[in-house]
Amino acid sequence: MKTLDSFDNYLSKCKDIFLKKNTDYGTSWRVLRPSSITDQILIKISRLRSIDEKGEQKVNDPLEGEFYGLINYSIMALIQLSRGSNIEEDMEVDDLKAAYAEQIGIARELLSQKNHDYGEVWRMMRLSSIIDIILMKVHRMKSIEEKGGKTLISEGLDANYLDIINYCVFGLVKLEENK
Repeated sequence: MKTLDSFDNYLSKCKDIFLKKNTDYGTSWRVLRPSSITDQILIKISRLRSIDEKGEQKVNDPLEGEFYGLINYSIMALIQLSRGSNIEEDMEVDDLKAAYAEQIGIARELLSQKNHDYGEVWRMMRLSSIIDIILMKVHRMKSIEEKGGKTLISEGLDANYLDIINYCVFGLVKLEENK
């Protein structure tokens, strides 16, 4: 249950950030195709890897913010996959909140099921491994996108975005533990 409590805590913060940015920008991100969102995720996770490898950062943006951004971009991508990108369609706030909550619910249920099967084994992982796994998932997604979203045997884009959300929660827990 501890992991699900952490999930709820971090996703509540993500939702707050997401809705505040919606107040500032509206749903301008709706014009983005999932592949463009994948590229934004690549930028954020590459920064985390670079800082981890160098052991220092020059831009004083908190690392937690990158994980929150990764989660929110993943949720945007999941919404786009379910609704399609649309240059002209703004989402009403209540519709946006419902779509966001739906994706959080799916990710939370997946985390619950995987934690049941795997236990809390992720707690033995290093933060650097969590970052690498997210980066690997992004490269997988780019490969899937280059193939028009088709896979022969592998999970699709949605499963990878959901995994990124959950690995970001693990990363946030690790950052908090390392303080």
